[in-house]
Amino acid sequence: MEKMVNVFLFGKKYEVPASLTIMTAMEYAGYQLVRGCGCRNGFCGACATIYRIKGDKELKACLACQTQVEDNMYVATLPFFPLVKQVYDIEKVTPSQQIMMQLYPEIYACIGCNACTKSCTQDLNVMQYIAYAQRGDHEKCAEESFDCVMCGVCSSRCPAGISHPQVAELSRRIYGKYIAPETQHLLDRVKEIEDGKYVELIETLMNKPIEELKELYNNREIEK
Repeated sequence: MEKMVNVFLFGKKYEVPASLTIMTAMEYAGYQLVRGCGCRNGFCGACATIYRIKGDKELKACLACQTQVEDNMYVATLPFFPLVKQVYDIEKVTPSQQIMMQLYPEIYACIGCNACTKSCTQDLNVMQYIAYAQRGDHEKCAEESFDCVMCGVCSSRCPAGISHPQVAELSRRIYGKYIAPETQHLLDRVKEIEDGKYVELIETLMNKPIEELKELYNNREIEK
């Protein structure tokens, strides 16, 4: 028989197979996941979770879809964290340090505790990309934060109240809009889309049965 472990979901004890992830263990225990689940492959950041192992003082953060259950694991999900998202017009902002001062001044209250980096579910150097944002180095901030999935765990642990994912997103948008070199083949493809070149192809695909679409996807030519 498969090894079973005890997990505590929202304070209630369940016995589940040791091979399950936290997400599948919740479903095994009878929870219907309507919120707090998305791609199930670690890309969307919707299943942010905090947990502690009995007898261990450290509170850990993870994505429920990627993390295997452990015996005596106490789990609480964090499907939504109220990040501060400022409203701005990307056509009017400037690629400068001042835009961060105007929109996200709390980044200058960072105390360097590194709790954000330690809690990141993607192992990003969060405190470092915030330091780049403080200096207005949007290119480095964008590069350092590129794999952020916007789960918000870093912000939930920040004593300065910084909304790290939103700061990083602003830098990535500024970098893409004003700093990154233009890519001609991308511009050409966008023009083709705007001219309606692919409308007929898209409509043909939309009318195909789901099994045929799966077959086309699984055997598609992948550009190297």
